[in-house]
Parts: sequence; structure tokens; C-alpha cells
Amino acid sequence: MDVIVADDRAALDAARGELGGGRLALVPTMGALHEGHRSLIRLAREHADHVVVSIFVNPLQFAPNEDFSRYPRTFDADLDACAAEGVSVVFAPAAEDMYLPDRQVTISAGTMGAIVEGAFRPGHFDGVLTVVNKLFNLVRPDVAAFGRKDAQQLAVIRRMVLDLNLPIEILGGETVREPDGLALSSRNRYLSAGDRVAALTLSRALREGAARRNAADIRRAALAVLEGAAHADPPLALDYLALVDPLTFAEVPDDHAGPAVLAVAARVGDTRLIDNIDDIVVGTVVGAGGSGVA
Repeated sequence: MDVIVADDRAALDAARGELGGGRLALVPTMGALHEGHRSLIRLAREHADHVVVSIFVNPLQFAPNEDFSRYPRTFDADLDACAAEGVSVVFAPAAEDMYLPDRQVTISAGTMGAIVEGAFRPGHFDGVLTVVNKLFNLVRPDVAAFGRKDAQQLAVIRRMVLDLNLPIEILGGETVREPDGLALSSRNRYLSAGDRVAALTLSRALREGAARRNAADIRRAALAVLEGAAHADPPLALDYLALVDPLTFAEVPDDHAGPAVLAVAARVGDTRLIDNIDDIVVGTVVGAGGSGVA
């Protein structure tokens, strides 16, 4: 079956009617699809009869100084990728179809949305939860798939589903990496050859940290790699390195024992990148799994 393209709510309702019965999965995206997105589509197909992919560059999750206008928009290529992966419906609304001009109500991510990534991007997770909740209401999926590369985003979405009693199963897809270890991101296309070398420091720092046994050593080993990169050419400008509880994203203490996420964000030139290893067990020697660090 060809992909149905729905560009407004009425078209989406009509498309859902054409699908008939069965479980429905949603994969929310902002477009510029890469292999990471495609892996989420494949994961969704394992859990549902039909997959809807939304393509919407959400203005609510960009601060005034961020790259909303610059964010890559590659709709024709995205549609081809969706067709190749067996997507049933692509929902690609305009901003005015998603948000009223005088909108008043948004969803707050609470404390979880104000720390770690949220401390550097105030309001970002409120914008994420607002658009995700709207997509849930419009698409009405049984299951939705999100990438584990955006570990804090996945955590706040899971918390929203729990707190608001939303009847949706949330799947977390493993981070997909390029052969050199760089986590796939739509923003990678902005990197020059030199920038890319600097960007690889992120995954190297995570590997070094994840090979340690306790929280203090994990932080120390990862920071040593990142501090060295800060003096390279081009330099890596670190926003944060955080070792956090996977459920709350609060920093874990040095005597922590149990699961943790090691997360990092940094800028290379004009490009901001994030990465993480999300299956560290502090107190245990671990390899670099979870987010697919090789």
C-alpha cells in the first residue's frame, strides 16, 4: 500500500479510517530522517499493524537563539524513506494546524524538565511534551517509539504517560551510530571534517567513563577526555557531563550503586550535539552497550 500523506487533522482522521482495525504505532519526528529514525519505524512495526510517522518541526521546543529556521527540511526524501519502511501514514501538519494563534495551555515537564538538558534549554521539554501529547490525541496510537539517544526526552515522555494515565505503550529504540561511533543526528550534516573529528570525542568520553566502576571514577574519566578536546582545534565546548538516575535525571551521588545514565552535550562550531550511554550499572564493570557505543 502506498503511503498516505495527511497534511491536516481532517486528512489524518480520513487516513486512520482507511487503515481499518489493528494496533497503531506512532513515530514522532521532525523530519530529516536518517537510519536512526528508520530503526524506530522498524521497531514500531514489530509492535503494531500500522505505523504513522509524524513530520513536524515543532517551534515550541526551540529557544529564540536556536536553529529552528536552519533545521533541515527534506520532505521528499523523508517520504521515500517512509515508503521503503512500510509506513502507512505520514502526518505532516502546518504549525497553524497544531497551535492556535492565541494558545494558552502547555504541558510542564516539571523538575525533570529543568535539569541537565533542560537547564541549558529552558522550556524545551515543555515544548516537547506539549507537541507529543497533541500528537497522541490526534493520532490515537496504541504504541509510540522514541530514540534512546534523546534519553532525557524519553524519560520525561514516559513520566508524562505515567502521570497523565495515557493508554499508550512507549518503546525506546537503541541509538544508531555511524561507523566511526558518532551518534546519528539530523544535525551531523552541519559538521565540517574537522568538526566531526572533535565531535567523536563525545562517544570516546562516554566509553572511557562507562569502563569505570564507581560514580566518581566514571565522571573523572569522561571529563578527562572532554577537557583535552576543549584545547584541540577545533575546540569542543562542553555544556555538561552528567551521571544521572534514569527515572528522574537527577545527578547520582558518588556512592551511588545501581543503574545510571551518562549523558553529555557539547558544541562543535555552530552545532550542538548530545549523546549518552543509558545502561550503566554503577558498581559493576560494564562494557559500552545500551546506546550502541562501539
